[in-house]
Amino acid sequence: MTLKDSAPLNTISAEDIKNAALTALDDMKAKDVVCLDIKPLTSMADYMIVASGTSTRHVKASADKVEEAARTLGVRPLGVEGAQAAEWVLVDLNDVIVHVMTPDTRRFYDLEKLWSITPEQSATASADSETNKTLKKATSSKNQKG
Repeated sequence: MTLKDSAPLNTISAEDIKNAALTALDDMKAKDVVCLDIKPLTSMADYMIVASGTSTRHVKASADKVEEAARTLGVRPLGVEGAQAAEWVLVDLNDVIVHVMTPDTRRFYDLEKLWSITPEQSATASADSETNKTLKKATSSKNQKG
């Protein structure tokens, strides 16, 4: 097959990749699968999928199935990280990033919460944090004087 005979670049949409990954995770009986639309938050990807496996073997097998589903579409993962330990495996499919984790790891990092904060909420939280620091300093100074 020549380059001319191959499919044109970018014929697979982010939506197609997302659906293939979600189907693969469903086939593997991944737990608590969440798909976040992160387009408003970043330009690095359109979707982030977070799922849990019941064990490190389940995490690894689920991530492998996602990778296999992507390759079936003709999408080569840009990278797969964490497959050795399999506490947290990241599969980077360019427009779709898939995280498969053990439940403890997922609870610890809480990616859903992190990625559901809008830029406006982040700015507000940052401003609130600065205000709290200023108040603590003022209170601390006042207490030291008295």
